[in-house]
Amino acid sequence: MQAPSARNEQPWEFIAVTEKQTLLKMAKASPYATCLREAAAAVLVMADTSLTGDGAWWIQDISACIENMLLETVNLGLGSVWLGMYPRQDRVDYLRKIFKLPAYLIPVAVLPLGYPLEAGNAQNRYKEERIHWEGFGEERKAEA
Repeated sequence: MQAPSARNEQPWEFIAVTEKQTLLKMAKASPYATCLREAAAAVLVMADTSLTGDGAWWIQDISACIENMLLETVNLGLGSVWLGMYPRQDRVDYLRKIFKLPAYLIPVAVLPLGYPLEAGNAQNRYKEERIHWEGFGEERKAEA
């Protein structure tokens, strides 16, 4: 909840899940969510659109919140993955039905939680060619 938020709206809501039967139901929300079958717990991260004024920035707010959660998961020695639900309407509707969510709550993502089965291999994803200076396609001029 320490994530930055446009106009300080802080539109996040969460449902923590540890019940095995609920985790199994959640695993059917997406073809990529099968890891929920083995997870010890999960967090459903939602946007409360009743708090978002004109609604223009909530997806960025929630995304920053999710990233903070994933970073803290690693810091705690746990494993997780960002299972995107929004904007796939079938996934959103499925989770709304399971949790009986009101229309103003949008299920954005599910974060399964547990101990990793194997050590992760951090990859360097830096690509210098994707950094542009002073405009797209511009090369940085050498200092004289």
